[in-house]
Amino acid sequence: MQLLTTRSLIREGRGTLLLAFPLIFGQVSQMLVGLSDTLMIARLGVVPLAASTFANTILYLPLMLGIGMTMAVSIRVSQARGAADMQMAREALRNGLLIALIVGLLTVAIALAVIPFLGYFGQEPDVANAAGHYFLIVAISMIPAIGCMAVKNHADAMNHPWPAFWIMLGGVALNVLLNWILIWGKLGAPALGLEGAGIATLLARLTTLAALIYWCRDSRTMHDWVPRHWFKRPHGPSIRSLVQVGLPASLQLLAEVSAFVVATMIIGTLGKISLASHQVAITCAATVFMVPLGLSMAMTVRIGEAWGANTRERLRPLAVSGWLMGATFTILSALTVLFFPDVIAGWFVTEIEARALAASLLVISAAFQFGDAMQIISMGALRGLDDVTVPAWLAVFAYWVISIPIGWWLAFEMKMGAPGMWWGITIGLTLTAIMLGIRLWRKTTIAT
Repeated sequence: MQLLTTRSLIREGRGTLLLAFPLIFGQVSQMLVGLSDTLMIARLGVVPLAASTFANTILYLPLMLGIGMTMAVSIRVSQARGAADMQMAREALRNGLLIALIVGLLTVAIALAVIPFLGYFGQEPDVANAAGHYFLIVAISMIPAIGCMAVKNHADAMNHPWPAFWIMLGGVALNVLLNWILIWGKLGAPALGLEGAGIATLLARLTTLAALIYWCRDSRTMHDWVPRHWFKRPHGPSIRSLVQVGLPASLQLLAEVSAFVVATMIIGTLGKISLASHQVAITCAATVFMVPLGLSMAMTVRIGEAWGANTRERLRPLAVSGWLMGATFTILSALTVLFFPDVIAGWFVTEIEARALAASLLVISAAFQFGDAMQIISMGALRGLDDVTVPAWLAVFAYWVISIPIGWWLAFEMKMGAPGMWWGITIGLTLTAIMLGIRLWRKTTIAT
């Protein structure tokens, strides 16, 4: 059993950080799609910004389902790499892409069914009316978006994250360029406004998926670990293995994201100023969150590899070093938000009321960043240990029994409005971090 020493923490932390860097940058690059969309759509006015927020909020649910399912690719491939099982890695990627396609097609089908009822979600009529076409276009883009995550997770688990990162970053740049062309009608294109932003997202995601698959097939280092036949009969045991891990992972993500979705819907009933301000604050908070999320993904890969290689004495140092890195970053990011909330809000909105509300929400986001970081890092480590079911239900309890009821009570009964909803979520995140942290500590003790 390896002792929890400064040397072991530094050694394992360095390895995690080296893997986490491209994963963090990759996640941040994907958030830049939403960030750039928010910045560019905001110039069209409060209604288009609120409409894009409304549409993307609904689509977060199937997106998280797809991301959760494709996380299983990372877990299985990292374990396969630790055990030197090439066939397991090949089947994980090929069948992971099949699952991504199925989830994407279901998303489009559900979107088509939901569009006639967008006006029943309690949003202002002009917001619901503006969201329709944009909503469908972005729903279609979920197919390549989830496929990208499957291929990227395979590359990350194989410890080759940088090529995937550069491809994803190129997709972000393409999205910005296409936004500029299609939103405002540059270079002879028609000015499509909000719909142009949706088309730009779809085209950028399709291009990114094509580039990732091309690189994956062409790479010499990946050649033996990727499918030799991409289109053949699905492998039943591999699909079952992915689903067994992916469904609980999806449940955890859905519990968290659906809580934010419901919170957004509730905030939307307070008016378009509240909804637009919420979008500004949540975009900033989600961008910052990509750093602990990248650390979490690296923890999944490294702990999964250690578990697969049966070097279980490394698990406790891996877990603690991940916590320390997440805590250090979160303290720095929270202090930045606390010192400059009005400045940051002013980057997105100029209306005085919306800017003031966004700034107040950013201050609250500084409070929940710590719990958010700790819970996602612990969750990633537990996934590497194949411990996904109980953590998923803990997340459901924290968000749906704690966060939403308390947030609603603070927002309406205590007359706090949108800030009350954010405080409710903060309480849920903190509780989740505590429960998952205790579970990970006990799991690594038993494992070693």
